[in-house]
Amino acid sequence: MPLFLPPRSHFSRRFCAIIGADTGHELAAEEDAIKRWLGWSLLSVLSMGAVLAIWTMWTLSGRYNQAIYTPDELSVIPDQQVAIVFGAGYWPNGVLSLILRERLEGAIELYEAGRVQKLLFSGDNRIAEYNEPAVMLAYTLERNIPREDIILDYAGRRTYDTCYRARDIFGLSRATLVTQRYHLPRALVTCGALGLEVVGYSANRYQHQGWYLIRYRLREIPALWLAWWETHVTHPTPVLGEPLPIFSG
Repeated sequence: MPLFLPPRSHFSRRFCAIIGADTGHELAAEEDAIKRWLGWSLLSVLSMGAVLAIWTMWTLSGRYNQAIYTPDELSVIPDQQVAIVFGAGYWPNGVLSLILRERLEGAIELYEAGRVQKLLFSGDNRIAEYNEPAVMLAYTLERNIPREDIILDYAGRRTYDTCYRARDIFGLSRATLVTQRYHLPRALVTCGALGLEVVGYSANRYQHQGWYLIRYRLREIPALWLAWWETHVTHPTPVLGEPLPIFSG
């Protein structure tokens, strides 16, 4: 038997129209809310990106101008007990990279000028066949720096590790950091955030090829972000060991 459906009354048609209108208004309101949320989210991301870009450029270019000294300013750099010299690569035949040689030359300048009393060589020695502190020591001994004034840190695998260990292993609270100008802002940020009172001595001595410097400077951008993240958020613990204070008491 065919099903009989009575025609809609005026009231039922009116009710459905009202319900449909309300649903349409709700959908439109939800769409507007989503659009506003997306707009504010995009604005927030752009604002954060702008702040990050400004902070990065400020830190890498001008923030530490008053804390970074060049060889021409050797006579006015503050006296410190220790210079922390960051390790760098060397060739399989033992020849130092230009970067590492510059850093050692800068450290020797500080020592011979009487601006520091001790040199802390911090580098990578995670495998027996690769030993940055050892080659740094050999180079410096050839320049007649007394062995008793050189301290070796074999676990300075990264800038963060070097600063952390300088504080917790070697008992330092102040130091002069010796590295290239492009690296000094990150080194100052890291050591400073870990509680060290530091100034920087630029190791720039030679004319580097353009692409060489560009590569290292670009690398400093994400490395700087990572340094901030580790010193303010994650606080990783590097390889440590028994304390070996450079100065007793």
